[in-house]
Amino acid sequence: MRILGVGECNDLAAMYAGMEARGHEVRVFVRDEASHGVFSGIVARTDDWQQELGWIAEAAEQGLIVFETADQGAVQDDLRAQGFQVIGGSALGDRLEGDREYGQSSLRQAGLRTASSHTFSSYREALDFLSGRHQRYVLKFNGTHSLRTKNYIAQASDSRDLAALLQFHANSEATHELLDFVLMEYIEGIEIGVGGYFNGSVFLDTACIDFEHKRFFPGELGELTGEMGTVVSYDGSGALRDFVLQPLAGVLRDGGYCGYINVNLMANADGLWPLEFTSRFGYPGYAICEQLHRQPWESIFLAMARRSATRFATAPGFAVGVVLTVPPFPYRQGYAELSKGIPIILDHDLAPVDREAIAFAEVEMRHGAMVTSGTCGYVGVATGCAATVDAARLRALEVVSKVYVPNLRYRKDIGARVSDPQLDLLRQWGYLDGVPARASTVGG
Repeated sequence: MRILGVGECNDLAAMYAGMEARGHEVRVFVRDEASHGVFSGIVARTDDWQQELGWIAEAAEQGLIVFETADQGAVQDDLRAQGFQVIGGSALGDRLEGDREYGQSSLRQAGLRTASSHTFSSYREALDFLSGRHQRYVLKFNGTHSLRTKNYIAQASDSRDLAALLQFHANSEATHELLDFVLMEYIEGIEIGVGGYFNGSVFLDTACIDFEHKRFFPGELGELTGEMGTVVSYDGSGALRDFVLQPLAGVLRDGGYCGYINVNLMANADGLWPLEFTSRFGYPGYAICEQLHRQPWESIFLAMARRSATRFATAPGFAVGVVLTVPPFPYRQGYAELSKGIPIILDHDLAPVDREAIAFAEVEMRHGAMVTSGTCGYVGVATGCAATVDAARLRALEVVSKVYVPNLRYRKDIGARVSDPQLDLLRQWGYLDGVPARASTVGG
């Protein structure tokens, strides 16, 4: 096959490397100049992806284009209209993720309940809104490239800490600054995501559930980084697929969507509350999911593009991914001075199965050695698979122990809160099908 990857920072680099290792021809375009080093010397690159369209066209049905961001949907729509096989999203998908209020409106139109959400273009407007309202809200910025570290969940029951943060921002707000954010009603419950593979017409029967750990420190403390680790399983996803994803099939079909899509939500005894879309492959999510796949990505993608299969084979149990970082992650300032270019050493006893459980991200080959690269110190993700969450977490940490990087940071508690009580409650509420009450029996 011939595969052309198009993205901002080469976020799917490990996926492309796997395809290349399996004998496919791969060329990758990296839009962000600061990320040009990512997987340099590992995966073949191109400086102009549009110049590669003829190369893809020559491969006919064996040619595939993969988009990794949620900001080029209109381009994807046009390429599909020209007859190219494209996996990624669509213009509709971009809007579902980037415009939170539109995403919530689409969920409501599909018959799903949502938390109340209000859009603002000024911190002072948001402060006026909070005045006199005695409940918790969540601050989320719109746009697929918005900084996750700026999002904030009020801790005080009356959101006075959030109001203080908004006042802080308002005091330094530039008159020319273009702001676009929402205040969403805080929902108490268990945070869970459901991800599906939409082939342009229907969702594949195969879907996954995930539990993201977004805070930088163990115990859910510190900044909202995007993701410090995740628990994934393909077991028991049928109910959430039917409750949350299937009602969206019509709008996705009309919008020409073809790719992976995830809905993050809160679950409680009163129901399911969808919070936001990820209209692309999440990272490190794609690498963690892959550990449970019994078919390679290119096989799955071709089946989606051709609509030739309704499911793909997966392993039972859980996969736990632990994100590996170096300073100054999750920020960019000072990376060149602190950590960029430092060596990454793997233990001499690292078995092939352990190496396959590591998906590197911001790295490159320099003089025959692997070093850190990219823009912020996101080294990669180490994954463990097992019948239980705890066993998968310990397996991931065993893999991590064989990766040596100066000042390496990671969380050891990924999956610890996804324990029997949470899984029990989700099952009792009817949101997990076919999952035994005790996690220790899952995957048998």
